[in-house]
Amino acid sequence: MIRHIVFFTASEDKVEEVRRGLSLLTEIPHAQKFEVGASVKRDLFGNEVDLVVYGEFESLEALDAFKAHPHYQASIDMVRPIREMRIAADFDTDEATTRSLI
Repeated sequence: MIRHIVFFTASEDKVEEVRRGLSLLTEIPHAQKFEVGASVKRDLFGNEVDLVVYGEFESLEALDAFKAHPHYQASIDMVRPIREMRIAADFDTDEATTRSLI
């Protein structure tokens, strides 16, 4: 499984507008799970991130299909001009180091 995580910052007056633009992504198929949420800003070392996008995809091909959907470009067109920072990462859970907490 591929996990897709993106962090965004925006000026205080643009955060909700960015969230609305990112919410277009929830209408795209191909993700097994997809969420857009606001950071609760409880980290001891930094609270710059305003919004988080989190998605789970069966494969890299599913992620690529997600990114090829017209809503993806529409979201970019809405969000890019008004967001400040964007940091993205994708990782394969089959190759991740994990530890069971149970």
